[in-house]
Amino acid sequence: RGEIFGLLGPNGSGKSTTIKLMLGLLFPTSGRVLVFDKDATDVSKNERIGYLPEESYLYRFLNAEETLDFYGRLFDMPASVRQQRIDELINLVGLGRARRRQLREYSKGMTRRIGLAQALINDPELILLDEPTSGLDPIGVREMKDLIVRLREQGKTILMCSHQLADVQDVCDRIAILHQGDLKELGRVDSLLTVQDVTQIRAKGLNAAAEQEIRDVIARHGGELVAMENPTTTMEELFLSIVRDSEARPGRRSVSN
Repeated sequence: RGEIFGLLGPNGSGKSTTIKLMLGLLFPTSGRVLVFDKDATDVSKNERIGYLPEESYLYRFLNAEETLDFYGRLFDMPASVRQQRIDELINLVGLGRARRRQLREYSKGMTRRIGLAQALINDPELILLDEPTSGLDPIGVREMKDLIVRLREQGKTILMCSHQLADVQDVCDRIAILHQGDLKELGRVDSLLTVQDVTQIRAKGLNAAAEQEIRDVIARHGGELVAMENPTTTMEELFLSIVRDSEARPGRRSVSN
């Protein structure tokens, strides 16, 4: 609860399939998929889930209010609750000035935001986002990431599929990396990006000679040890390393969470 979980992998690795299995739109060839301790084929669990697909299939002749009202009716929400929720969500995604414009007039970024609002109409506990920043310009990407972080602050659990590694690094708490249907890596972002076999020392006030020494030398030369820690890699470097290793050595990889 209150976590953003990133699902990464090349095209065809199983990211969207995983989401569809969780929603009960596909059926596993073996094993079981449990969501909220219920089998994924149990449609009742979907009342607690919000889903933003890679492409939102919305009615372009409706405006934002009508769109959210339509989806609220599908959840049998009372009219008063529905209207309150519509107002909250339109404000949340920043579409107040465009609430009565037809969706066919919306930009790509605006369409993604109303799609996210639609996914939130039922106030879900679990939110599944498939490529939420796909096709957005830098401003739209920043706005979408800010929205995702705000949802985490509200206690929502978010599973986010993305090809945009920098976006995942920015907002996710934990990630899983898939390759050809196999789980290759799982863990916290900060732990996975830490380079374990290298120590990085950050200091200030040192001269060139002192940089070649450690601890006592720093003190002897009048410097101050600011930090001594493992440096981190980037999400892109981690991802490419795991994919290349997976291609060189096919099969399941031991992971830890």
